[in-house]
Amino acid sequence: MQFSTPLLPAVLIRRYKRFLADVRFPDGTEATAHIANPGTMTGLAEPGTHVWVERNDDPKRKLRFSWQLVDHRTGHFTCVDTSLANRVVAEALAAGRIPELSGYSQHRPEVRYGERSRVDFLLSGEGRRDCYLEVKSVTLSRVSGLAQFPDAVTARGARHLHDLAQEVRARHRAVLLFLVMRTDITHAGIATDIDPAYGAAFEAATRAGVEAIAYDCAIDPERISFGERLFVQV
Repeated sequence: MQFSTPLLPAVLIRRYKRFLADVRFPDGTEATAHIANPGTMTGLAEPGTHVWVERNDDPKRKLRFSWQLVDHRTGHFTCVDTSLANRVVAEALAAGRIPELSGYSQHRPEVRYGERSRVDFLLSGEGRRDCYLEVKSVTLSRVSGLAQFPDAVTARGARHLHDLAQEVRARHRAVLLFLVMRTDITHAGIATDIDPAYGAAFEAATRAGVEAIAYDCAIDPERISFGERLFVQV
């Protein structure tokens, strides 16, 4: 997935109201950028953080800039725009980049299912069970090399796990894909200390037969590419 326009380097002044951030560009000018991330962004939103933002001149948009990346200044990047995870996975599915999900000829996005949910992708193919695929963007890392989900309490995430387990009981297939949107990670896990209810829901879902897999990404200021399989620590 290539960014629509070239990203611009900046320094974070502050994040506030969850979805807004003030940034300063190298020439000293300042702007407010939108953040497509409802989480806490622990360790990613400290004042002085080096960031990359995308400019959008669509007159219908209130803000001209969107915060896309954190530049860790070590050669590593984190994508903070959680809305991009599904785009990256959609490209990977179309290109056959996910061996665990090969053999499905149709990949329908945003399909209603369960009680009040939409699944990110419903995969189907002749002679195969339907596969309900839920994608989670993961950016939290509190231990070197370990990415964890969630970074905040998510009742919605727990409900998704319940609904996925119900699909397995209905003899469908259900897969939870953690897409780690940072480049300094070797394995992934659940942040049960942050959200015990989600941890319990994850354990119940995997016992019921929901499959949990994790992949990383290659990220730079030009593009984000689907990466390699990661070990899921349970």
